[in-house]
Amino acid sequence: MTDEVGDVEAAEVEPQVEAEVPETGIEESGTDVEEPQTDVEDQAPAPIKRSRFPRPRLPRALRVLANSRFVAATLVVLLLISGGVASWIYFKQYRPDQQTDPSVKRVVAASASEGTTALLSYSADSLDQDFASAKSHLAGDFLNYYVQFTQQSVGPAARERSMKTTARVTGAAVSELHPDSAVVLVFVDQTTTTKDSPQPALVISNVWVTMTRIDGKWLITKFNPI
Repeated sequence: MTDEVGDVEAAEVEPQVEAEVPETGIEESGTDVEEPQTDVEDQAPAPIKRSRFPRPRLPRALRVLANSRFVAATLVVLLLISGGVASWIYFKQYRPDQQTDPSVKRVVAASASEGTTALLSYSADSLDQDFASAKSHLAGDFLNYYVQFTQQSVGPAARERSMKTTARVTGAAVSELHPDSAVVLVFVDQTTTTKDSPQPALVISNVWVTMTRIDGKWLITKFNPI
């Protein structure tokens, strides 16, 4: 009786089967694996810290050399500029052959004397030729004035009276001399004859003559008797 009960109990109990675990390719270890944190703050990248390296600096000797070269180059440029300015001033303002050279003064004085002689010398017999000679020594507004004056006054009077006048410069002194202009004091003796007064009449006068250099030639641009 006892054996039958035991057989029944044995038949009713099902054998226990262990579940097989599928292989995952991950070896089990004795340590627990921590799950990754999912906090937003932990996911934000950490700021990159820039390493502060000291700026490279030239050795003191090289810095001094570089500075000295810069200063030297600056001085050279300044010297060239100042030299150019000085040369320009010299050649444009203070050249001796333009302002103080005795040879230039002689040329100016001679031009003033020749122009004054031609301007104050004319004859009724050769007016056109005399006036043309005088005009070759004149320039500017004074030339225009001379042409008008001789045509309206001097020419008709000289023909009517058979006038002849001759000028002779007794002296000329340069009062001012500039690169392109000059003022000359001219001393003049002038004799005049007419058909009514054949005896020469002498007139002594002084004239301030302003000269202007035009195309390399000194010409009269002002004529002011004293």
